[in-house]
Amino acid sequence: MKKVILAYSGGLDTSCAIRWLKERGYEVICFVADLGQGENFPAIKKRALIAGAKKVYIKDLQDEFINDFIMPALKANAVYEGKYFLATALGRPLIAKYLVEIAHKEKATAVAHGCTGKGNDQVRLEVTVGILDPKLEIIAPVRIWEFKSREEEIEYALRFKIPIDVTKKKPYSIDRNLWGISIEAGILEDLEQAPPQDAYLITQDPQRVSNTPKYLEIHFEKGLPKKINGKNYPLKNLIGYLNKVGGQYGIGRSDLLENRLVGIKSREIYEAPAATILYTAHKELESLVLDRELVHFKEMVALKYAELVYYGLWYSKLKEALDAFVESTQEKVTGAVKLKLFKGSCVAVTRKSPYSLYKRELSTYGSEDKFNQKLAEGFIKIWGLPYQK
Repeated sequence: MKKVILAYSGGLDTSCAIRWLKERGYEVICFVADLGQGENFPAIKKRALIAGAKKVYIKDLQDEFINDFIMPALKANAVYEGKYFLATALGRPLIAKYLVEIAHKEKATAVAHGCTGKGNDQVRLEVTVGILDPKLEIIAPVRIWEFKSREEEIEYALRFKIPIDVTKKKPYSIDRNLWGISIEAGILEDLEQAPPQDAYLITQDPQRVSNTPKYLEIHFEKGLPKKINGKNYPLKNLIGYLNKVGGQYGIGRSDLLENRLVGIKSREIYEAPAATILYTAHKELESLVLDRELVHFKEMVALKYAELVYYGLWYSKLKEALDAFVESTQEKVTGAVKLKLFKGSCVAVTRKSPYSLYKRELSTYGSEDKFNQKLAEGFIKIWGLPYQK
């Protein structure tokens, strides 16, 4: 019997996919990735086995996700279209990596996923699998099966006694991990409607949070966050703390009319308190320690880096080359930035670093000014010379 490794979420689509694949002669082995989404993994495993899975792998990948995916993206300041911190996009190549690894271990000939034909995730998973092992067959049941609606899937699940939640209406499609939450569908598809408060999971309404601001000092060493207000945190705990505190102050919400990879526009809202806080602090620290040309060029690199992640090209040669460049820029990104969290806003209020390029005696307009202003006249004439007629 042919074996297939299914990326399993525990939801309706992938639960139906187990039975559907079995009916087509596959032995189904499920893989569940723990990326900090806070699911009931024993219940998910039980559901997969009842649906017909032969075996279920559940792997806690949170540390690998943080160290090998989130932190490189943070160092690059990668944000897609100015609002999306790439939480879901960063998780997909890691999931695909383990699909391939388990396929090799189990001597499977195929991998499968539950993505639709409209989304970005199908591309991210399939392109990554193709890069890592192009010989593996890739099956996308949702793109090819006979079900035309969610109701037909529910009927199929009930017929085969697959345990699913068929009573609770879920108006939104949600993907969550420790770096952020992606929310779409339902009323969000109406561009003339503001996102309702019940769409948000971890952030409070900025208008209803405390009237007293919260101050956080984030300390970095070579581009990596290490301390908050002088206290050391392991990265997973640091991100968890910032998600909690940031959420309490309404930090990290965004509403994006997004250009999907497949060519359509979609409206998605995101929650990413920790990502917003760390990105703001990291970028401010870079402004202090990197020279002008490097800062400006790195902004272009950040744009391309975010596109590559979004497009599913994490394991591409260009992304590998950009990582080398980004890492070279982080040698002196050490220091601390104090941030003010207040009613949904996150702004830097102080910055300090042993590698600071800020020279007060050159910037000041006070009596300690050491800038030779007489040099400016010659500089301006030379700078403007090419543009004179």
